[in-house]
Amino acid sequence: MSPVKAVLFDRDGTLVHDVPYNADPDRVRPVEGAREALALLRARGIRTGVVTNQSGVARGLLTDADVRRVNHRVDELLGPFEVFAVCPHGPDDGCHCRKPQPGMVLWAAGRICTQPADLVVIGDIGADVEAARRAGAHGILVPTAQTRPEEIADAGHVAPDLLTAVRAVLDGPPKGRVLVDERPIQEAYTAAPRQGRDA
Repeated sequence: MSPVKAVLFDRDGTLVHDVPYNADPDRVRPVEGAREALALLRARGIRTGVVTNQSGVARGLLTDADVRRVNHRVDELLGPFEVFAVCPHGPDDGCHCRKPQPGMVLWAAGRICTQPADLVVIGDIGADVEAARRAGAHGILVPTAQTRPEEIADAGHVAPDLLTAVRAVLDGPPKGRVLVDERPIQEAYTAAPRQGRDA
């Protein structure tokens, strides 16, 4: 049995393709390897959850009901997840749940009765891995075109894709900074950032 008890995933850009401020469940599309990665975890008895910043609610671009509908679709396609944690606040609201603050990670860990040290957070931007670090959990960055070069440089562990990130934790917390081949990571260094990133 893996010493990792749970893996918490960022939603947009990590589990599903990022659609900025998405209010439409029909636009939810899992990223490549997501179903296989989650199946590997569940086969080992490792719990899964989602921790997602949704500042579109604070900005008036989404409602709480919109977020619930999209999360429900994510759960239909990739679940069942043991926990969904959502921060609806904006960057300047000063809340304790919005990543990179640790509040959502700590809340989700409590909901699934797991110590932060026994869980891993996987996400596509620096706020995801920083939230893990502040909570006392392990973080893995899976860069996309939105990931800034400095976020990659600062991450303790980097994987080129979701499936690689999950395979790296099956037998315990991640070891080594770059978990495999760096070529996809180099692409993330040079790709132009896209709009809609919920940083």
